[in-house]
Amino acid sequence: MGQASLSHARTRTTIFLSHVGAFLFVMLAAYWLRSLIIPADALLQGYLQVISSLLAFVFAAVTLVRFQGTQDRISLILGAGFFLCGAVLIATSVLFFQFLPETSLRLPSAPLAWWLGRIILAVLVVAALLVEHFMPRSRHPRREIAGALVAAVAVTYGLTAALRHLPREVSPHPSAFFPSPQQLLPGAIFLVSLFWYRRRLVVEDSSFDRTMYAAVWLNVASQFAAAQSARLMDAPFVFAQGLMVLGYTVALGGALLDNARLFERVRHMAVSDPLTGLANYRRLLDVLENETERTDRSGRPFAVLLLDLDGLKTINDSYGHLVGSRAICRVADILRIHCRAIDTAARYGGDEFALVLPESQEDEARRVVDRIRQVMANDDEPPRVSASIGLAVYRGDGERIEQLLSEADQQLYAEKAKRAKRTPALLNPHRRAPKF
Repeated sequence: MGQASLSHARTRTTIFLSHVGAFLFVMLAAYWLRSLIIPADALLQGYLQVISSLLAFVFAAVTLVRFQGTQDRISLILGAGFFLCGAVLIATSVLFFQFLPETSLRLPSAPLAWWLGRIILAVLVVAALLVEHFMPRSRHPRREIAGALVAAVAVTYGLTAALRHLPREVSPHPSAFFPSPQQLLPGAIFLVSLFWYRRRLVVEDSSFDRTMYAAVWLNVASQFAAAQSARLMDAPFVFAQGLMVLGYTVALGGALLDNARLFERVRHMAVSDPLTGLANYRRLLDVLENETERTDRSGRPFAVLLLDLDGLKTINDSYGHLVGSRAICRVADILRIHCRAIDTAARYGGDEFALVLPESQEDEARRVVDRIRQVMANDDEPPRVSASIGLAVYRGDGERIEQLLSEADQQLYAEKAKRAKRTPALLNPHRRAPKF
């Protein structure tokens, strides 16, 4: 226990020192850039703003889709925040593109718009963490999306009205250590959310949360770099812009990756049985259709096994439905573990299963049947389970899938009738139920 605590403390210390080191590197780089004299390129700034706004809009759309699927409120508020940030950045880009070669590079509204967008995003990240902490799940997604957008617009308007005179195009103290101290305000808010987000990672360690944490860190670095800017479009300002674009890119990449994993999970749930994890009936039909087409092309047959769990009603009546569900899962595990990678095991019905064996002749399928029965016979977990098994082979003669399954079904029930005659009672109802 002491060793684990020591290892955890070392990990935390390493993370803290790496953050401090990276932050100092950004500060020193921004301070060194103050000595560089670069031409004020309004066109470059305008394109950077356009790129940032496009990334923000796409991120907003992706997070709102994620919110619809997960009802995670942090996605909702971050989506609204990035949407408004995108709108502000588009407006700022228009201001930069108004510069013409023969005009003076003076436009006091540009720093106000840029700074306001940073304040909006910083405030909404903190708001997202607050709401997620107290109300982590949503009950009315569409209504809350509209409410979040309205609230974000109201926050934007309030901040614009209250802070419209604060930023300036040229710092009044260009030789100070922080020529633009107003940039520290959004930086401080981002810093608060960074520490809070670190606590969230202990519980939610998804791609979305890890990349959002990195994006928040990049926004902190961006604001402290912007605080080194003495005038609009100088070297520290361009550096801060680059960090901001990188932060949006990282956040969008994580959101897309997380959504891809969510969609894959949903796709898997759509074609799998929730109790056993095997393929469901819809997936089974797709596999059978693909295999019949392949056999028609290649002439190589495939086999289908239908299995029916013997005495499930007796198990439910004697031991309870939990034990009955466990018996179904035991049969599913046998099919999953003891079949080939190219085979498809599916839950065909309540206590019926199907196993598709590509490129298999009847004798090969018979060996699989014998192996399944042997594994069931060697399973000592009470109550013992057995299954009646029917077999059908498709040889490419144009037979319909329904007819193929019907042939296997007829064999199954013929075998079940024989087994019922040989065994009056498959189970002893007076045996004690197993303990879990």
